[in-house]
Amino acid sequence: MNLLKSLPAKLVLGLLIGTIVGLWAPEGLMTIIVTIKYILGQLITFCVPLIIIGFIAPSITKLGSSASRMLAVALTIAYVSSVCAALISMTAGFTLIPGMNIVSSVDGLRDLPGVAFQLDIPQIMSVMSALVFSILLGLAAVWTKAKVITAVLDEFQRIVLDIVTKVVIPILPFFIATTFAGLAYDGTITGQFPVFVKVILIVMIGHYIWLAVLYGVAGAYSGSNPWEVLKHYGPAYLTAVGTMSSAATLSVALSCAKKSKVLRSDMLEFGIPLFANIHLCGSVLTETFFVMVVSKILYGRLPALGSMVLFCLLLGIFAIGAPGVPGGTVMASLGLIISVLGFDETGTGLMLTIFALQDSFGTACNVTGDGALTLILTGYAKKHNIKEEKIEVNL
Repeated sequence: MNLLKSLPAKLVLGLLIGTIVGLWAPEGLMTIIVTIKYILGQLITFCVPLIIIGFIAPSITKLGSSASRMLAVALTIAYVSSVCAALISMTAGFTLIPGMNIVSSVDGLRDLPGVAFQLDIPQIMSVMSALVFSILLGLAAVWTKAKVITAVLDEFQRIVLDIVTKVVIPILPFFIATTFAGLAYDGTITGQFPVFVKVILIVMIGHYIWLAVLYGVAGAYSGSNPWEVLKHYGPAYLTAVGTMSSAATLSVALSCAKKSKVLRSDMLEFGIPLFANIHLCGSVLTETFFVMVVSKILYGRLPALGSMVLFCLLLGIFAIGAPGVPGGTVMASLGLIISVLGFDETGTGLMLTIFALQDSFGTACNVTGDGALTLILTGYAKKHNIKEEKIEVNL
């Protein structure tokens, strides 16, 4: 019974029940499910900027004079991780795709019914605005030694923690169930997925290889056992698969990271929310391989090596600015796909379609990789004698 009460069990149960219901549900029932999904999604999305502000800004104030340096380190390792993942994916693409017999078939999906009523819950600000606001507010509070604002931010963090533990996490299994019900109903799971199953499996193997590399590097650099971080990330991985959003998975990722004995509390409170929005290694790896697949399908050739290298280097920059929401990476980089690789409307449309088929797994890689980068931050702080700020957070 205790196992069924755990978050991973609830997430898996939600996924299975949602898929089964979606396969057999009549249109009337799906209208109700789609409406519930919309409302829950609105609520979760509304909470994301609050979580970002509630964790990043107070964490920066606690870093004190080291805040600017730690931010620069975080941005650097997030960019390097994304670019290296893209280059590895590019290499795999040039090696594997020429020998693959890939056939495109992306038609025939059933339309989901519309929502019964639309309850919009607008965010107080966009995710990117919250991220920039948190960083500037935290840094300014450090520079001006603003004691009152620092105290207010600490209080706000405790408020956000209650919102996370009592609102966001409990509704996640229901949101995942409704998401997979929709995927089963419209035929994405049973129709489109088999068409690209070989490509998706290759990409997933790439995710696991890159996670192994990240955690290996993080363990070697920090001098700590990376398994002590990775073993706690199961619930976050499953949540990311269900929500397809790094931002929506943020609350569970924080909970998982907090269980690790080797991550410093100040580093994880700073790093996990920040990396959820700037570190999209899994999505970048996927997009790189998929643009090569689409190029082969539609244009009969792979992009030139020089164009692909340029695409990878620029994609790392776009990934830092991409929103951590479903399809955020590919949407943010459509300009690159068109200008650097020369895709037309058909190419971008096919790219968006097949990217959506595996977006959940790319997101899960993003979220899990954040733990490795936070371990690197912890190692950096130790090596440079940055004083640890004791933060008591119970998630």
